[in-house]
Amino acid sequence: MTDEQQQKVAEIIRSTRIAMMTHVDGTGRLVSHPMATQDVDFAGTVLFVAERHSQKCLDLQANPQVNLAYAGNGAWVSLSGTARIVDDTERLKELWGTFTDAWMEGGPDNPENVLVEVTGDTAEYWDAPGGSKVVQLANLVKAAVTGKRVEGDNEVVDL
Repeated sequence: MTDEQQQKVAEIIRSTRIAMMTHVDGTGRLVSHPMATQDVDFAGTVLFVAERHSQKCLDLQANPQVNLAYAGNGAWVSLSGTARIVDDTERLKELWGTFTDAWMEGGPDNPENVLVEVTGDTAEYWDAPGGSKVVQLANLVKAAVTGKRVEGDNEVVDL
């Protein structure tokens, strides 16, 4: 992955913030949960906050393979990788905020609150030209009138 591709993936993730995390549950089914991205370190690592004994964390410990899907503002990223549960109270304190406080009980010192660290193996992204909704709408109209599809940047990259 080039530096430019890494930056593009990180930019889309940062601008979207909410991921749908898909993993395998205890019965072998694929399930998805919305997760608020706390930090992106692009070399391919994304951090979330979760509750240690939630079914999601128990499932991730049994089968850590995940996919994170981000979509918004005319762009999307699909990041495949491996999740792990991380006990790091100091890092939780750094990341904790009003949004986290609204969803999690007891603050960063609560031993039930942990980090879920996803290390990406591959990412695929698509970025529509122009990015804004007005430009996207104009591109859709242009495509409908001309019969030519909207072009955008689509890249599959190894992390």
